[in-house]
Amino acid sequence: MPCSSDATARPNEARGEGDREGGREGDPPFVLSRRLVVLFAVACGAAVANVYFSQPLLVTMGHDLAMSPALVGSVVTLTQAGYGLGLFFLVPLGDIADRRRLVVVQLLLLVGALAVVAAARSAAVLLAGMAATGLLAVVTQTLVAFAASLAPPAGRGRVVGLVTSGVVTGILLARTVSGLLADLAGWRSVYVASASLTALLALILYRVLPRRTPARPAPLPYGQLLRSTLTLFARERLLRLRAAFCLLVFASFSTLWSSVALPLSEAPYGFSHSAIGALGLFGVAGALAATVAGRLNDRGLSQRTTGIALALLTVSWLPLAFTRDSLWALVVGVVLLDLAVQAVHVTNQTLIYALHPDAGSRLIGGYMVFYSLGSAVGALAATALYTAAGWGAVCALGAGFGSLGFVLWVCTRRGGTPPTA
Repeated sequence: MPCSSDATARPNEARGEGDREGGREGDPPFVLSRRLVVLFAVACGAAVANVYFSQPLLVTMGHDLAMSPALVGSVVTLTQAGYGLGLFFLVPLGDIADRRRLVVVQLLLLVGALAVVAAARSAAVLLAGMAATGLLAVVTQTLVAFAASLAPPAGRGRVVGLVTSGVVTGILLARTVSGLLADLAGWRSVYVASASLTALLALILYRVLPRRTPARPAPLPYGQLLRSTLTLFARERLLRLRAAFCLLVFASFSTLWSSVALPLSEAPYGFSHSAIGALGLFGVAGALAATVAGRLNDRGLSQRTTGIALALLTVSWLPLAFTRDSLWALVVGVVLLDLAVQAVHVTNQTLIYALHPDAGSRLIGGYMVFYSLGSAVGALAATALYTAAGWGAVCALGAGFGSLGFVLWVCTRRGGTPPTA
């Protein structure tokens, strides 16, 4: 099917792309302040953390609700499945709906889902609440696209970098926060606290987000909107390439974070879950430092940034291989890996949004499906490989994902891919 007019406008043709806010004649243009960008980052981190809160709590949840081990494992599966569905079915709505209203409504619905989880007295209610939580947590990607639409083109990489740092920080700190809260007040307190914070963020965003929306072409019917997401992938080589990078870097990311607790809980360390969760603090340092990637992209250095980051991702597994011998080696590896993943991810999102700014939500939502796929592949492969062959094999797997990404980058350069790719 032909791509819609709002999905095919080139960046230099799309005057209503959101870089300047429309509205009543005579209204001043909307200026995206640093304070609002930070608020976007906080909201993104708080929303996406809900997908990961349950991971340290599974045993406690199972005991409380008399769930079998298999049923407990489905808590994470359903949450991730809900998130994947939301990326495809909900995030594209940002291209046809008022983004301010869409964000607030999704946040309020997320509050309801979190309340269901906190109040669950049966496994069925808990699982339904977790699936809904995952589905609605994709408001994170709606916020990323919203922030990108408000940013001026010359500073879009910086804005996307800072907002995406909030996403990665939320992912890395979710397990630490949930473990600490559960130790203090029980697992339900995690979801009560998150529901309260989400409600507060909904109120704040309702008050501060711009009421005016950019000029856009006529909205598409919902079915055509979803089909156009697939059409964008069929037509845009850059989108397919960046989605492949996304899958590989997050497979490597997930290889580490889904399995690192295994060697740390064994001799010679024997760390508790809280101590292992605190490792995410070091990952945050790497993630925050990677905001530099957005600035480099704004300077036209996206190609070089991608290559260096993919090489760094591969190299980061060398110190990680010495985890059993040195905690410092682990810390260095964690910082390098999260820095590299974040740099590629920020560059990816900045580049693909610029393809068709009026289809930004569809582009980012479709791209993030590959994040979910990569995360799932890395987690499943790493845990199975650790059982069969140990930590060294897991490190080889993680480095392999990074190497594939680097080889793909080299091949596309030799194949004549434009410098912006």
